[in-house]
Amino acid sequence: MSQIDKASRRQKIKDRSRDSVQGNQAKPRLCVYRSLSQIYAQLIDDVSSKTIIAVSTMSKENKELKGSKSERCRIVGKQLGEQALKAGITNVVFDRNGFRYHGRVKALADGAREAGLIF
Repeated sequence: MSQIDKASRRQKIKDRSRDSVQGNQAKPRLCVYRSLSQIYAQLIDDVSSKTIIAVSTMSKENKELKGSKSERCRIVGKQLGEQALKAGITNVVFDRNGFRYHGRVKALADGAREAGLIF
């Protein structure tokens, strides 16, 4: 499978899942993006098109994280969950953004759940 096929396949999955996943102020969308070496997570209010909270492995406080990619993703998930709880958000809708719910994406979701977010 070529790289173009993989990208277009993920885009189709992303578009299809986005139809059923909508975030609002009370229950924002937790959107995950996974690159080869980094992971990014945002809480998004789709009604007003605003990002409420954003955390990644590229954040200032996460530049010096050690461990495997999955361990760093779990830490990012915990940080996102803690910041969401401080902002008064407990329920979210999980948007895996076309990625399989496996490995680093699952580790981030587990870290967010550990911090107290409810999916």
